[in-house]
Amino acid sequence: MSRSVRLVPAFAALLALSTTACGGGVHGAPGGSGVRDPYFPRAGNGGYDVGHYALTLDYTPATRRLTGTAVITARATRDLSAFDLDLAGLDVESVTVEGRKARWNRTGQELTVRPHDDLSSGETFRTTVRYSGTPRTLTDPDGSEEGWLPTADGALALGEPVGSMAWFPGNDHPSDKATYDIAVTVPKGLQAVSNGELTGRSDEGGRSTYRWHTAQPMASYLAMVAIGHYTIERTTGPHGLPVLTAVDPTQAKASAEVLAKIPEILDWAELNFGPYPFASAGAVVDRPHDAGYALETQTRPVFHGAPDISTLVHELAHQWYGDSVTPASWRDMWLNEGFATYAEWLWEEDQDGKSAQQTFDEYYEGDHEEIWAFPPAKPSSAAHISDSPVYERGAMVLQKIRQKVGDERFYDILQGWAATRRHATASTADFTAYVEKTAPGKDFTGIWKDWLYGDRKPARP
Repeated sequence: MSRSVRLVPAFAALLALSTTACGGGVHGAPGGSGVRDPYFPRAGNGGYDVGHYALTLDYTPATRRLTGTAVITARATRDLSAFDLDLAGLDVESVTVEGRKARWNRTGQELTVRPHDDLSSGETFRTTVRYSGTPRTLTDPDGSEEGWLPTADGALALGEPVGSMAWFPGNDHPSDKATYDIAVTVPKGLQAVSNGELTGRSDEGGRSTYRWHTAQPMASYLAMVAIGHYTIERTTGPHGLPVLTAVDPTQAKASAEVLAKIPEILDWAELNFGPYPFASAGAVVDRPHDAGYALETQTRPVFHGAPDISTLVHELAHQWYGDSVTPASWRDMWLNEGFATYAEWLWEEDQDGKSAQQTFDEYYEGDHEEIWAFPPAKPSSAAHISDSPVYERGAMVLQKIRQKVGDERFYDILQGWAATRRHATASTADFTAYVEKTAPGKDFTGIWKDWLYGDRKPARP
């Protein structure tokens, strides 16, 4: 498997990264690879902040060949002589910065770019990468697959935690969110579904192009493309919100009843979590074995087969907690999954089922040793960021806060947190500080120490 399509001698590469632009001016330094995420240290890159991705993709399922052009608009956060993009596999054909040819080289997932002229801190610049090849399916530390997943009639592109680099170059870490335009060309007769709103479709020469626009900031791991035969349905949610579902025909009958509840769930979620944070909603349902898991891709979650109501509630709740309020690092994953799991508990409570407290008690008193394996705010390794402590014990933290402050203040916290961090990123420390500020006079020391960061099953008060 080729890691580079351009041979750069080691000395030349070192020289390219260590010298400044000819003619003087800005004296920058390389931006650096990785943002020191505690679980995925190579993810993301330093020295710049992406504002917008314009991706133009052409895919042929029969040959599994992808051709792409990525136009990345970013702002330098310090003087730069070079910067990195994350890209796993694929062959890079050319790189330009501000329309001028740039030097580049490949090392593993790093595409290192040296522009013709150094970039000044605060400068906005546009990088264009043209690439092609057979995109990879990546295997995560927990054994699940992401990246580009070939399906029976097309493909699914999924990115949690680091899979987006399998199909486009970028700053692949949740701390750097951007807006997106994604155009996908496929053989005529197939559909291409992505995030946001469909802004156009055209047919030419036996191929169809679908253009999607995401105006609200999105983390790279939430970007999605689904290619295949789909039954497309459009309806509306709260306040006339456009709701688009794309369902594999083999799953249409089994999915119909639960997907019809999307407007109802969104209406319920707005009452509990505040205004829906995006311009559209919906879902993609593919065949059961195409991905093997559901994922909260922004505006349009992906499901492997017809979802049950709890899973649908979970993934839609992520639109607030995870998609709009995005974790600052993968250590903060419980801010996604604990909240979405707690949404399932609230939904059941509001449907006259078990109360959230009853669900809490069942986990505490039952045979659920797995939830005490590590603290929700400090998973033991990258392989365990999606394990039970992050989900169920994370939800238990929220129930403990509810016990402490009472229902009225608790819902203020849920809604205020979503509003305060809308379209931004947040850490666990940000959340605990917000709770303490919102409920002055309450002592949360025991909750943070025993339930959020404690290594053992806490004693029952």
